[in-house]
Amino acid sequence: MKKSIQLGLATTAVAALLSSCKTQQNGQTKMVLHNTSEIVLPQKAVEISRKAIANADKSTNFPILLHGNDTIPAQVNDLNGDGKWDEIFLVTDFSAKEKKEVELKWSETDPKFTVRTSVRFGKRAAKDQPVKPATEEILPANEVHKALGYQRYQTDGPTWENDKVGFRHYLDGRNAKDVFGKKTPGITPENVGINAKGEVEDDYHQMYDWGRDIFPVGNSVGLGGFGLLVDNQIKRLGILPTEKVNTIETTTFKIVSEGPENSVLSYDYHNWKVNDNLYQAHETTSIWPGMYGYQNTVSVDGLKGNEQLLIALSNINNTNPLQEVEAGDFVCLIQHGHLTYDKQWILGTAIIVPKKGYKGFIEAPKTGEITQSFLAKFDVKNNETVTYYAVAGWELSADPNFKDATYFANYVTTLAKQLTAKVEVKVN
Repeated sequence: MKKSIQLGLATTAVAALLSSCKTQQNGQTKMVLHNTSEIVLPQKAVEISRKAIANADKSTNFPILLHGNDTIPAQVNDLNGDGKWDEIFLVTDFSAKEKKEVELKWSETDPKFTVRTSVRFGKRAAKDQPVKPATEEILPANEVHKALGYQRYQTDGPTWENDKVGFRHYLDGRNAKDVFGKKTPGITPENVGINAKGEVEDDYHQMYDWGRDIFPVGNSVGLGGFGLLVDNQIKRLGILPTEKVNTIETTTFKIVSEGPENSVLSYDYHNWKVNDNLYQAHETTSIWPGMYGYQNTVSVDGLKGNEQLLIALSNINNTNPLQEVEAGDFVCLIQHGHLTYDKQWILGTAIIVPKKGYKGFIEAPKTGEITQSFLAKFDVKNNETVTYYAVAGWELSADPNFKDATYFANYVTTLAKQLTAKVEVKVN
C-alpha cells in the first residue's frame, strides 16, 4: 500500500544522508520558510506547490530538504492522480518569526525516513474469501453491511494514524469516524481486525501494547463525521447499521497518498438522496505527525438554499458542559471526561471548526438519523469547501496530562492558534 513516490521523516545529519542517497548536484533550489506569526509552531505542516519549483520535472526523484546540518523530512504528493506530484509536503518546527533557509536537492534513492503516518485498508470479495489489502473501493447502495450479511471491510473501513493517535471510517454505509487510542508512537500492525484465517474479526476492542479502539460511536457519526440540516431536519450521510439500502447511490474511496510525513484519503458520495433532492458530496482526510488529530475537508453540491452543513462531535458518555472557545481563525468545541467504552478511561475530544460560516451548535435528539452528538452548523454554498480538525487526547497516550480537563482544553485552543499561523514559502 506504500506508494514508491512517497517518502518520509526523521531528522538526520546531512552527511549521513548524502552518503546513503545519490543526489543530483545540479538543479538545486534554495528557499526560505518564514513563520509569520508570533508563536512557536511545533510540527508545523508546510505544503510547497510544484508550480513554485523551477526543476519540477524531476518527478520520479525524492526531495531532500537541507537546513544547516539537518535534514527536514519531506515527501511528494500526487493529489489529482495524474502520475505527477503536485506538492512537497513537510513537517518541521519553527520558533516565533523564524526564517529557515532551506536547500532542496533531489535524490534518485528513497532516503527511507522513519514512518510516522499510515493508512490501512483491507476488504474481502466474499464471506469465505480472505481479506486482502486494497487502495480503493466502490460501494453500491445495495452492498452495505446489513444487506451483505457479513462485514466486507477490515476494521469496518479504512484506518489512518500518525505517531500520536489513530482513526477509522465506517465505509460500510454508516460513514462514522472512530478513535484508536495509541500508547506507542509506532505504526499499528497491518493485521488489526483480521484473524489468522484472514477473516474480518473485531479484535481491537481489547488492549494491546499499542493501544485499542476506545471510542463508542453508537448512532452518532463519531468524531468529525458530517451531515446536513435540511428544513431543520437532521440528515445523515448514509444509513444506520440496521438499514439495508444506502441513501447514497455510490460511494467511492481512494488512498490518495500514504507517506511517512502525510497520508491522505478521499471519498466521493454520488447521488446522496435526501427527501426529493440529490446531493454530491466530497471529503478529503489528511493526517501528519505531531498532532492528536486529523484534518478534514468537505463540500456538497446540489444545495437548494434550505440546508446547513453539520459537523459532528459524538457526546456518548459525556456528563460535562460543552466548551465553545474562539481561538485564531477557529471555534473549538471541546468536551472531556470518561468518554471511552464503559467509561474506563478519560478522553478529551474536540472539533476545531472555522469561524467563517459558523452558526453555532445544536444537540442531536435522542432518536433520528444522527443521535448522541453535538452538531456544529454552517452556512455553505454549492461546492464550497469547509476545512476542520478532529482531536482526541487519551489519558493513556504519550501525554498523560490529557487526564486533566484544563490541560486538554489548552491543548486544543493552542493547536487552533498554531493551525491559524501561516508559513510563507519564498523560492529563490
